[in-house]
Amino acid sequence: MLSQVMQDAINDQVNNELFSSYTYLSMAAWCEHKQFVGCAHWLRLQSDEERGHATRLQDFLLARNCRVYYKSIAEPACEFESVAEVFEKALAQEQTVTAQIDGLYELAFKEKAFAALVELEWFITEQVEEEKTAREVVHKFHMVADDPASLLDLDRELSSRVAEDEGA
Repeated sequence: MLSQVMQDAINDQVNNELFSSYTYLSMAAWCEHKQFVGCAHWLRLQSDEERGHATRLQDFLLARNCRVYYKSIAEPACEFESVAEVFEKALAQEQTVTAQIDGLYELAFKEKAFAALVELEWFITEQVEEEKTAREVVHKFHMVADDPASLLDLDRELSSRVAEDEGA
């Protein structure tokens, strides 16, 4: 069984992942309202991934015979200056999650929660990919700036994203 400190921290991360999912849904809604349907599609898939991360952590807790506790989720931002800002905030969100996962891994190490360390290694690898992908999209938005034709092309490119099987 995991220590209560470790259980509480993982439960907090379940809720952090759900907040991320909620945030991406808010971003997707803003984009779709502004007719960036490809961006909205990309962000909805990102929301699904974050919810999958929460489920993976929940399943880990349950497999270790621990309770799962859901908390209130804060209201996400719902207004943005531009579609580029949406993706800049998405990158910042991923960087926040990376810091959360790193802190959780450090705690698992201190608590000698070896099963948690193994589980969290998957999340560490996942966060490297999540940040890389978000950074690439932000870079593309900066490259196209406010060129309408290029923005439409980038929106079309983002619409081609397919859901990934994360092994959750």
